[in-house]
Amino acid sequence: MHEMSLAGSILRVVEAAAEREHFVRVTLLRIEAGALAGVEAGALRFALEVMAQDTCLQGARIDIDTPPAAAWCMQCCTSVAMLARGDPCEHCGNAQLQPTSGTELRVVDMMVDDI
Repeated sequence: MHEMSLAGSILRVVEAAAEREHFVRVTLLRIEAGALAGVEAGALRFALEVMAQDTCLQGARIDIDTPPAAAWCMQCCTSVAMLARGDPCEHCGNAQLQPTSGTELRVVDMMVDDI
């Protein structure tokens, strides 16, 4: 379950921001995990909640958005929507697609308390 490792990295990002920006507690954490990022949102949320105990993230609401992916079709030279790896081009049916978005995992923003 690589979501536990990802949660640890996200927690380090949040704690570094807390130290740098001098806040005490996160009330809302928003994350984007692209459709092709290979992240199970429920497992990531669970891992974050478990790891958040006794940290500035404890008790925070965690929202995980999954934006759709896009790819470039090598055959028809068109940008197409992509729901999963291995999907064919919606225009020409070609399977040679190069993802251009949807592989990202990032912290979008946080709402914090400084008391």
